[in-house]
Amino acid sequence: MSIMQEQRGKPRATPYRAADFWQPQIATRETDDGVIYVEQEMELPPYPDRITDVLLEQAEKSPERTLFAERGEDGAWRRLSYAQAVDGMRRLGQHMIDHGLSADAPLAILSGNSLDHALLGLAAVHVGIPYAAISPAYSLVSTDFARLRDVFAAIRPGMVYASDAESFMPAIEAVAEASTHRLFSKHAPMGRQDFSHALATEPGEAVDRAHGAVKPETVAKFLFTSGSTGTPKAVINTNRMICANQIMVREVYAFFKEEPPILLDWAPWHHTAGGNKLFYMGMFNGGTLYIDDGRPTPHDILKTVRNLKDVSPNWYFNVPKGFEMLIPQLESDAQLRASFFRELKILWYAGASMAQHTWDALERLAVEETGTRVVIGTGLGATETAPATLMCTWPQDKAGNVGLPCPGITLKLVPLDGKYDARVKGPNITPGYWNAPELTAEAFDEEGYYRFGDALKFAEPGKAEAGFMFDGRTAENFKLDTGTWVATGALRTALVDHFGDLVRDAVIAGADRPFLTALVFPNVEMLKSLTVGDGDVAAMCADPVIRERFRALLADMARRATGSSTQIRRILLVAEPPSMDAGEQTDKGSLNQRAILARRPRLVEELYAGSERVIEI
Repeated sequence: MSIMQEQRGKPRATPYRAADFWQPQIATRETDDGVIYVEQEMELPPYPDRITDVLLEQAEKSPERTLFAERGEDGAWRRLSYAQAVDGMRRLGQHMIDHGLSADAPLAILSGNSLDHALLGLAAVHVGIPYAAISPAYSLVSTDFARLRDVFAAIRPGMVYASDAESFMPAIEAVAEASTHRLFSKHAPMGRQDFSHALATEPGEAVDRAHGAVKPETVAKFLFTSGSTGTPKAVINTNRMICANQIMVREVYAFFKEEPPILLDWAPWHHTAGGNKLFYMGMFNGGTLYIDDGRPTPHDILKTVRNLKDVSPNWYFNVPKGFEMLIPQLESDAQLRASFFRELKILWYAGASMAQHTWDALERLAVEETGTRVVIGTGLGATETAPATLMCTWPQDKAGNVGLPCPGITLKLVPLDGKYDARVKGPNITPGYWNAPELTAEAFDEEGYYRFGDALKFAEPGKAEAGFMFDGRTAENFKLDTGTWVATGALRTALVDHFGDLVRDAVIAGADRPFLTALVFPNVEMLKSLTVGDGDVAAMCADPVIRERFRALLADMARRATGSSTQIRRILLVAEPPSMDAGEQTDKGSLNQRAILARRPRLVEELYAGSERVIEI
C-alpha cells in the first residue's frame, strides 16, 4: 500500500510521505460463544531455517557494507562490516566450542549493546549455543544481585561476558560458580581471557559441523521477562521464531525490499524489541544498525541528538518518553530536524501509549520540515512472540491502534469481563519457558494460542479491517468494592494525556475500594518551571501553586468521567521516582503497576485516609 493523501478514503489536509507497506487481507469468523478469530490471509513467504544463514548470504552480496556501528572512545564511528561479522562469529564460535558451551551451559551477556556483544550473540547462535542477554541493571544497579542470581539459577551459564571487568566483577563473583568461564573486553584480571584473545581463535571444522547441526527448533537465545509476579522467566527463542518473525516484518515494511533499513537505536538487547526486532532487522534486509549510546534522560538525550545528526534513519523506534524528550531538541535545532526527517518513512513507538501532545508535535514537526506527514505506528507483541504479531502501518490520528495480524498469524479474541482477551498462534510463538513446564502450560489455552494478558477492542465497531485498539492489561484490571471493573491501562493513559507534560506517568489504585485514586509521578522539569526554589522535588509537590494546577486538572477530568470506573477522585504526587532495582520500572521506562502498589502500600493508604499531601476534588 502506498501512503497517499487519503486514509482509507478519508481526505487528509496534508499528504503522507510515500512509502510502501503491506496490504492486510483478513478473514474473520465468530463462534456461538462469541469467540472471534481474525486470520491474516496474506501468505507468509518461506523463511530460513537458521538465523545466521541470512548473514552468510548478505556477506556474499555486500561484504563491505556496514552491519553494526558504535561510537568509539574517540567519538568516531567504529564499523563492523558483514564480512567482518562472519569472520568474527566463526572465531568466537570456535572459542565457545573449545570451552564446552552447550544448551546446558549457555552464554550469559551482562553488559549492554556493543559491537562485541553483537559478535558474541551471532557466534553463539551460529554454532547452536543459546545465549542470554541480561539487563545490566541486575549487575550495576542492584545491591543484592537477587534477580541476577535467579537468572543464573535458571540457565546455569557455562560462560559469562561483560564489557568491563571492573564494573561487573562484584556481581559475577557474587552469583557465578567458580568453574564458569569469564570473558571481558576491558580490564580483564590476571589469568582471565579478554575479548581480543578470544577473537584471535582460529576457526576449524567444528564450527561448520556445529552450524550444520542447527535446526529450526534449536534454541537461539533466552530472553527474560520482567518477573513482575515472581522470579524472571526464561523465554525460549528458537531459530524458527526469529526467522519467521523477521520475514513477517519484511512483508509489513515492504519498502525494505528495495530500501535496506538504516536504523539508529538504543533499545536494550535484553528486551525483545531491541534484541530481536531491531537486532536482526538490519541483517535480514541488508541494512545497518547504528548503536545509539543515548537514552531518554535529560543528559543522555543529547547523545542521541549528536548521533541523529550523523545518521538519517528511514525507520525510527523509541518509547513515548524518548519521543517526548526528543521533541524540544527537534524544535530548536534545524540541523537535527533536517537530518532526522531526511529519509524517514515511519516512526514506531512501543513500551507504553503515546500521549496525544507528543503525537501532535511529531506530526507538526514532520510537516514543517518536509511538507508531508510521516506515519506513526505501533503494534502488539511480547517476549514470547519474537516479538511482532499485530502491526499498524496506516495513518492514524491518535495512539492506540495496534493493527492487524501479520502474515502467518491468527488472532483469537475471547470475551472476558466485557472485553476481548487477545491470544495468538503462529510460527513465531515460543515453545515455552526453559525448565518450567507448569508456567508453559499456563501461557497457552486449550487450542494452543498464546495468552498475551492484553485486551483488545475494535478500532471501528464491527470492522476488523480497521484494526484493533489496545484496551488495557487484563492481568492488571481490578474491581471496585461495588463489583465494577476498572480498565487500568486505558484509564492510566487517559490520565497522562489529560495532565499533559505535567505528568511523567501514574498508577491507578482502587482494588476493593469505594472509589479510584492514583499515584502520580510528576514531570520534575515542568514543576521547576512553575515555581521558585532550590528544586527539591518534595517541596515542589507541596507548593500551593502546583497543587492547585493539579487539582483543577483532576476536577476537569472527573467531570468528563462516565462513571465510577473512570472517575479518579484523589491523587498523590510522588517525589521518589520508580525504582528499577525494585522492579517498579523497566529499562524502557514503562511502569510495573503491581510492583509499585505492592512496594508503596503506605502511599495507597494515605490516599484513602486523606492527608494534607493528597489532592482531591
